Amino acid sequence: MEERPAPKAWTANIVTLFPEAFPGVLGLSLLGKARDEGLWAYNTFDLRPYGVGKHRNVDDTPAGGGAGMVLRADVVAAAIADASAGAPQDRAKWPIIYMSPRGKPFDQAMARRFSEADGMTILCGRFEGVDQRVLDHFGIEEVSIGDFVLTGGEIAAQVLIDATVRLIPRVLGNQASTEEESFSDGLLEHPQYTRPALWEGRAIPEILQSGHHAKIEAWKRVQAERLTKERRPDLWRAWCATHNRDPDEDREL
Repeated sequence: MEERPAPKAWTANIVTLFPEAFPGVLGLSLLGKARDEGLWAYNTFDLRPYGVGKHRNVDDTPAGGGAGMVLRADVVAAAIADASAGAPQDRAKWPIIYMSPRGKPFDQAMARRFSEADGMTILCGRFEGVDQRVLDHFGIEEVSIGDFVLTGGEIAAQVLIDATVRLIPRVLGNQASTEEESFSDGLLEHPQYTRPALWEGRAIPEILQSGHHAKIEAWKRVQAERLTKERRPDLWRAWCATHNRDPDEDREL
């Protein structure tokens, strides 16, 4: 495959055995519209044509024995090389990612880092995984979307792309919304309300209808801290560490 010039828009080059899985949900709503407008793009690289032999085999039995099959290094390497052709060699500008349950947990900070790159190559695994040698050879970054195992990396790749692309300027239309949501400041997002003002006997908190912006912002911060402390003590401890707060201090938030 001939080398392509570096992409003009943020681009995800996806190596997968199931290219028909894309764009999936990425083609809907704001992300689909943004793709149509050229704010981001994706390309799929079908792993099967890179396979070896009459049957285009992409996997083989694991060395040392064990259940399942492993994606071959030579096959995956050829696909990765094509998917990364013409892209910057600087991994900060063009990371190569392998969706893996043993990878570093994906979070908002990682999504923001990826959104500031020119694009990325994503390897969607299958079977028992991929030959370690190809990961080492390309300096591939392993990323996990959670402590569970999927049948393949395609769904995980869509999660990563969705979380990343929505941070690209103009994709959401209102960039301020990404600055107030969960994890942006290390805290979970405060509760949201809208009309009707009274529903099933439940009223919107009076402060949100007061028009007093300073008090509203203070209320939102208190609620964000409360929810984070209750639901994500790990995030709460990390936030307290960076804000000189005692996470175990018994006081009203």
